[in-house]
Amino acid sequence: MNKALGSKPYRDFADFISGFFKGKIQKISVNAALGCPNRDGTIGTGGCTYCNNAAFSPAYTQSLRPIATQLEEGKSFFRRKYPVMKFLCYSQSYTGTHGTIEKLIPLYKQALSVKDVEGLIIATRPDCVPDQLMDELKKLSMHKFIMFEFGAESSHDSTLLRINRCHTWQDTCDAVLRVKNEGFPVGLHLINGLPGEDESMILETVRKVNTLPIDIVKFHQLQVIRNTRLHQDLLKGLYTVPIWNVNEYIALCCKIIRLLRKDIAIERFVSQSPDELLVSPRWGLKNYEFTHLLHKSLSESIL
Repeated sequence: MNKALGSKPYRDFADFISGFFKGKIQKISVNAALGCPNRDGTIGTGGCTYCNNAAFSPAYTQSLRPIATQLEEGKSFFRRKYPVMKFLCYSQSYTGTHGTIEKLIPLYKQALSVKDVEGLIIATRPDCVPDQLMDELKKLSMHKFIMFEFGAESSHDSTLLRINRCHTWQDTCDAVLRVKNEGFPVGLHLINGLPGEDESMILETVRKVNTLPIDIVKFHQLQVIRNTRLHQDLLKGLYTVPIWNVNEYIALCCKIIRLLRKDIAIERFVSQSPDELLVSPRWGLKNYEFTHLLHKSLSESIL
């Protein structure tokens, strides 16, 4: 156990964000209807093979309403449990920087104008942050918290090609260095269990992540979502993906924790898609239940 973190087995998002805010901070996901450059032909077509955006977007973001309306609804939802808190707008759906400056900046400003919204976390691709946009965001960051979260998914270009990401690991490295050099906090999103990857490849990605100046990393298990290209490819037998039970995946997560640089905060290890969309893995666990089992396993391993 890391004594510097008290009872926590690793640095988490709460530890990271406490360096910027005091009190309870909650992210609210929004859908700005920005689409994806890997779907509309800007960068590629067809999208990532595993992607069905509805699988990870909260219900209140599904109908396209003003950002401010989505944020107010999200605030009402979370304040049922925590009456006193501040919020971060999380542009989770599709690509949070896909659009013109004239379209994007008013959307960001609208979000930041909502009462008690203290900043933005912009989820995007590593090849979708032009210099002009970063310059405008630097101006906003003088008054509000602005953070980038890049979908890297893997450090292996062969994997990125197979899943139709249409960017390389070097693109990720370059994007991280660019935004970090401009003073923005930065996080990476990675998927464990992508087609063609074994445990050694997953751990090699963690080693490569350790060389980058990132603040946060999100992992989650590959989820096979109904009617995606990944689902169809698996039905055709074109390739296989790891089929872990809960204990096997926890064992992998423990290895990742031990390997990952200790100053990098880990926001999560699992994601949870709607039951009607999810093909596998069907573990039947809520995210907090998985986290409890993971922490228990880590605790037992040091006894």
